[in-house]
Amino acid sequence: MSINNQVLFYQLVRAGLWAETESTDLGIQGHTDSADWEKVYQLAEEQSVIGLVLAGIERSNIKPPQELLLQWIGEVQMIEQQNKVMNDFVAQLSKRLRQNKIYSLLVKGQGVAQCYEKPLWRTSGDIDLLMDDNNYEKAKDLLIPKADEVQREDVGKKHQAIIIKDFDIELHGKMPFGLSRKADKVIEAVIEDSLKLGGARVWAYNNSDIYLPKADNDVILVFTHFLRHFFIEGVGLRQICDWCRLLWTYRRTLNYELLESRLKKAGLMSEWQAFGVLAVDYLGMPFEALPFYTDSKGMKRKARHVLERVMTCGNFGHNNDLSYRAKYTGFAYGFVAFWRRTVDFIGLSRLFPIDGPKFFTTYILKKVCK
Repeated sequence: MSINNQVLFYQLVRAGLWAETESTDLGIQGHTDSADWEKVYQLAEEQSVIGLVLAGIERSNIKPPQELLLQWIGEVQMIEQQNKVMNDFVAQLSKRLRQNKIYSLLVKGQGVAQCYEKPLWRTSGDIDLLMDDNNYEKAKDLLIPKADEVQREDVGKKHQAIIIKDFDIELHGKMPFGLSRKADKVIEAVIEDSLKLGGARVWAYNNSDIYLPKADNDVILVFTHFLRHFFIEGVGLRQICDWCRLLWTYRRTLNYELLESRLKKAGLMSEWQAFGVLAVDYLGMPFEALPFYTDSKGMKRKARHVLERVMTCGNFGHNNDLSYRAKYTGFAYGFVAFWRRTVDFIGLSRLFPIDGPKFFTTYILKKVCK
């Protein structure tokens, strides 16, 4: 009996994600001699978990064909080198900002990567810096003259993207969910708390202290960030794995009462539980480390459909058909984009019948009133 390629992919992600746990049952079952390893590799690429799946292969008693394995190892070695270079750059950037009396927090990305057993095997992304209004303006003044490329600022969201030495840097004065006023109020309070004295934790790297939001705040920022992408364009497993590893790493110190209060105030408990069931049932997250986990049939069904959307869309919508962007301009482009977004939200409303329509209404109103 052959094994389903997608099932094998999930099992290898699980094996890599929880490599340091005591369990020796990797869940690698079935006859893998008929597996399409090229498809498994493709899935790992689409979901930006190349290194995680290789870690799972290392722990298992099954291996892809030698040629593909060597290609895989080579790809992960490049990821590892890229991460070393990026970490050095982040340390230098953090030091330069402090020298200029600019206080910022590194969010997501290289910071959350430190929660993995092999941080350097996590595919890197942008460098996201969170700061208050004053430091945001000072950071722009300091970094824009040094940038190789400067994108148009989103003044309302206080978001400025720049490129320095091939590194994508995003300056954030805000990190809005953008689909719910209730959620945005909670996030604003989380950011305010993060920027207070004592609101950060430290990643000590290369004789430099890099400041990250404290874990109680980081879990909210990471969750709402990938949830927004899930509703707007699609999100990959890498972001969900980041959330899992963050929860696992700080499972003994998180303030669960505060977390529950924030999720309820934001109106996002249903979404949290759906992704929680996905994390436990498909990614092997120990359920005792997943706050507010429920094994109800309804939530399990919801989680299955959420995962289907994640796998279909790929990392940040990588698999979505975006050919219309080249075909249409002006009014025609706007109409097609609106129609596609409407169809997406109709599907999402079946998963989240209360939040889906509300989020869609907020999203459209913001687009119309922009």
